Amino acid sequence: MSDPQHHTVEKIGGTSMADWPSCRNNIFLRDPKQLYQRIFVVSAYAGVTNLLLEHKKTSTPGVYALFANNDTDWAWGDKLNDVSQYLCEINAKLFEDPLLLNQANQFVYERVEGVRSVLMDLQRLCSYGHFQLANHLLTVREMLSAIGEAQSAWNTVELLKLEGVRARFVDLSGWRESDCFSLSEKIARSIQGIDLSQELPIVTGYCHCQEGLMKSYDRGYSEITFSALAVVSKAKEAIIHKEYHLSSADPKLVGEEKVEPIGSTNYDVADQLSNLGMEAIHPRAAQGLRQNDIPLRIKNTFEPEHQGTLITSDYRSQTPRVEIIAGQESVYALSVFDQEMVGSKGYEEKILQTVHRFKAKPVGKDMNANCIVQYLDSNLKNMRRVEQELQQQLPQADISWQKLAMVAAIGSDLAVPGMLLRCVQSLSKAGINILAIHQCPRQVDIRFVVAEEDYKATVSHLHQALVEQQLAKSNDSTDKPKASKSHQAA
Repeated sequence: MSDPQHHTVEKIGGTSMADWPSCRNNIFLRDPKQLYQRIFVVSAYAGVTNLLLEHKKTSTPGVYALFANNDTDWAWGDKLNDVSQYLCEINAKLFEDPLLLNQANQFVYERVEGVRSVLMDLQRLCSYGHFQLANHLLTVREMLSAIGEAQSAWNTVELLKLEGVRARFVDLSGWRESDCFSLSEKIARSIQGIDLSQELPIVTGYCHCQEGLMKSYDRGYSEITFSALAVVSKAKEAIIHKEYHLSSADPKLVGEEKVEPIGSTNYDVADQLSNLGMEAIHPRAAQGLRQNDIPLRIKNTFEPEHQGTLITSDYRSQTPRVEIIAGQESVYALSVFDQEMVGSKGYEEKILQTVHRFKAKPVGKDMNANCIVQYLDSNLKNMRRVEQELQQQLPQADISWQKLAMVAAIGSDLAVPGMLLRCVQSLSKAGINILAIHQCPRQVDIRFVVAEEDYKATVSHLHQALVEQQLAKSNDSTDKPKASKSHQAA
């Protein structure tokens, strides 16, 4: 690599990738004098990974889910046909030249049919009983997800070449490769010899490696690739281009005119957001950047003139304040009560083992002498399994759960006398009943557990009491850049 610590590594999200004119004008070609000294990691176009795997929010089955469940032998094959057609429709919107469009479709066809052949062979192999399909599903999931990133990276390279940019396709997906290296070694080998002063690498968001990114990070793998690439190449800054700003709250809840980009914060705050399911970046990806002292910038693709939010290790607000109000509208409060718990050992360990076994994510905890309450990010099906399993392990315990909401006031320094009182008073005046409150001595967040139906009102009232009033005071003495009303969310 040329000029270490003089280049940036930048990632573009799927929604932004789906808007090529904005990517072209606002990211790649915004400054003709700074075309190079950048490496880009691209996600699949919006919606593609949902079709290949399963819908992230609704769980509607994609190719992978149909293949794994094997409801019918050809259900997944028909779905794969639909995906192939959809990818070609995306190509048709990007390429006007028939020859180039044909090449783009041929690239899709090769990848899709290659994977189809593998799946058919695997299905046939596992029909003998000596091979178990479950042992290979993770590999299947990786192969399918890589199709989307490979297409978007290949297309981006060809589109940039039409603009006279010396772009290079860097395929980390392991397509038709026999060797398998560690993540760092794979990246180092792939970018070896690239002159960043004269070439613009476009890298696939998925990387096939010994660690198996899908096993550890599932659909967060592209941010792991992005982080590792920044670390290996010794980037001066990592940048994520999203369809929104990292804002003081969700404008859909509090009003677009009332929120503003955070501007600056630290990795600790980013981790708190991740814990609540509102990732600025995957926590393991942030870990690599933080340990190597690489700052991360979150930018809005549709507002390129704005500097976005810079995340560093050592940032601390000059004056203690709340930077963001965030939360989860639906969490499950798992309660384990046992009169014999006091003075006993092993209760919490059993609870956590069961929770992790059924892939429920802990986001908070309450406990006293005889009761432990775990707040979990999960679904109804898994919660019933957790309850049933724990009842077998702890037959004398009273185990129950209910759906609640959790809202947090987060900042790099919340050491403000009376802040908790202001929060409680604000929610009390709004008629919102607080079911639980959490605040650590480190004072980076205050979390409130409320009824699920009070979630939106809690976010709105806390933002008004803790952020809007502070902004009103600061705006009296200085004018701060505001985010546009479009393409913005917390």
